[in-house]
Amino acid sequence: MFHAREPRLGPYRTACHSTLHEHGFDDRVGRKVLDFAQAGGSVDPADFVVLNRVLCCYPDMPLLAGAAADHARRALVLTFPNDRWWTRLAFTLVNASLRVARRQFRIFLHPPASILATAERHGLRRTFSESGRIWHVVAMERAA
Repeated sequence: MFHAREPRLGPYRTACHSTLHEHGFDDRVGRKVLDFAQAGGSVDPADFVVLNRVLCCYPDMPLLAGAAADHARRALVLTFPNDRWWTRLAFTLVNASLRVARRQFRIFLHPPASILATAERHGLRRTFSESGRIWHVVAMERAA
């Protein structure tokens, strides 16, 4: 299900639909556009939850990461920025330009250790972790 005002997802939506159809999963995937951290109770749990480059756009990381971890029956995959000097500098410059442009939106560089600790408190354990220049990818599975 897509919200009518879903921003800039055209190519991603098309690729997703094609991939799902190609593998026969059309009827097994659902989507909603909403503030998941606030409305998580209205979303059913899923085997796999993916937060791809989302945590840096949300001010209350523990609320969002905790809600995602609680909804992941099997696994949670997270991508978030590495905490490096150039990332901190870039985030500072972007937020300054957003303030100058009088935009309310801000980006956040949450400490990676806090992100992982939040998911671990919700019963997940890290099974994969890889850092690139900017993004860190972590897969976590439900502890048995």
